[in-house]
Amino acid sequence: MLDTQAAPVGTRGARRPVRPTGVERTFPAEDLIVSKTDRRGVITYANDVFLRVSGYELDEVIGQPHNLIRHPDMPRAVFALLWETLAAGREIFAYIDNLASDGGHYWVLAHVTPSYGANGAIVGYHSNRRRPSPSAVARVTPLYRQLLDEERRHPTAKAAVEASSRLLTELIADRADSYEDFIWSIINREES
Repeated sequence: MLDTQAAPVGTRGARRPVRPTGVERTFPAEDLIVSKTDRRGVITYANDVFLRVSGYELDEVIGQPHNLIRHPDMPRAVFALLWETLAAGREIFAYIDNLASDGGHYWVLAHVTPSYGANGAIVGYHSNRRRPSPSAVARVTPLYRQLLDEERRHPTAKAAVEASSRLLTELIADRADSYEDFIWSIINREES
């Protein structure tokens, strides 16, 4: 099954499929990718590093869903956990493989937080992303591969997410108390 990601081109909303090329992009360790979205995940802000690394122009991302850069080889279970965590008003750290406009991909360690309005309600989300180490990517890749394999065994997206989310819970239980603890174990290993 060929999984493509639709991507906007220009301001007219024309779309073209972006197919992964397998070429990995990278960016300097000191660079920080920043984006903001509304409550639905529609991009309202992207910094110059986001644009440079993703290969998009500002007018191509503003007003588009953040999943514009979702790599088809990222398990849906990770995004389900991300949205569940954010909806509960909590921050999340996650290793994410993103898809650039040219089909290249780039790994990030994402820190996503809810943004609150004056009345205390969630009005959107803020994400800072930095370059992870190759060893961190090597630690999450087998887990993500298992989740993807599980997802591909199911005929619908809903069934795939449910099954891979159950598997994620089981696999994490063997490694840590939670996905967050698993991610922090990788981060702490990198910093020591």
